[in-house]
Amino acid sequence: MTAVCILIVDDEPLNRELLATMLSDGAQTLHAADGQEALDVLAANPGVDLILLDLEMPRMDGYETLQVLKKHPVWRDIPVIVITASSNDVKRTLALGANDFLPKPCDVEELQLRVRNHVRSKKLLDLTKDVNVVLEREVAHKTAALQSALDFSRATEYEISLRLGRTAEFRDLETGMHTRRISEMADALGTLAGLPAEECKVLRYAAPLHDVGKVGIPDRILLKPGRLDEQEFEIMKLHTQIGGKILAHAEKYPVLDAGRIIALQHHEKWDGTGYPLGLKGEGIHLYGRIVMVVDVFDALCSARPYKKPFTLEHTIGILKKESGIFFDPALLQLFLDNLEQFVVIRRELEDTMEVQSISPAASGAKWMAGG
Repeated sequence: MTAVCILIVDDEPLNRELLATMLSDGAQTLHAADGQEALDVLAANPGVDLILLDLEMPRMDGYETLQVLKKHPVWRDIPVIVITASSNDVKRTLALGANDFLPKPCDVEELQLRVRNHVRSKKLLDLTKDVNVVLEREVAHKTAALQSALDFSRATEYEISLRLGRTAEFRDLETGMHTRRISEMADALGTLAGLPAEECKVLRYAAPLHDVGKVGIPDRILLKPGRLDEQEFEIMKLHTQIGGKILAHAEKYPVLDAGRIIALQHHEKWDGTGYPLGLKGEGIHLYGRIVMVVDVFDALCSARPYKKPFTLEHTIGILKKESGIFFDPALLQLFLDNLEQFVVIRRELEDTMEVQSISPAASGAKWMAGG
């Protein structure tokens, strides 16, 4: 881990030193004993990449600190990992905007992996902003090169979108081809649905971000080979809200803003029983409805650690059964009427990495939770 700056906020000096030692491999650490001191440190050090935050502290506790951070125009983009000894704090801190949580005492390897994943997301978002600022400046000064600059911007946005999508896949044991397939299939279905070419391009670039929120789901749940229990499933469902928060406040960037919509809504169901908002019918954004269809189709046809790939016939049977329940029936019918087009996309972007089946017990269940 290089060129990374981490702020550790804890009122116990020993805890701060232990965390700093765990992250000593190339990471610079700054320390604060309470929330107010943390805000002072942030004001003096604009390069902080991630915050490790204790909850129980004097003067300004972790909850109040989170509220201040997530309302700040700059600090709200800094990932916050809450370090807590109580599982009761998890939902409250996530609701306040925390990006992740770790139990006390921390496992060294898990801490390092969580920090790495969130720092990667932060660096990529910073890169996106930097790229757009640079491109806007270049376009203003080089009108003659406008078209090439726009082409480069779109290609860069797509590449960043793909890489952000793969951030989650590194932890979810999926391949980069899944991200590419979802991108191309969403573009194809959007075109069939009559979306303008420019909007289909935005959809194509944004679709890979659908599961980016999985970076905030604990490994014990995300990588569990068997069925999730009720509490685990509730935590798994939070990946939609986490993804929405990662991509929030990006209205200036159409791809990231579309990605936020997709991340939030690709598990909403046509009959209103989906999550996280329980949206129904056309109350679900068209982007979310499109990605729901192609994501489930690809998940069913693909090998996963918890299942073998379903046959095309079996997959189509499941899709038809869920028409009007999971899926927009008109959109699903449009998909099925043009099925060969999507089969070709799968064939051209086949996985090259074999996925080993861990447990058949989860087959047919996890695709509903995680895609």
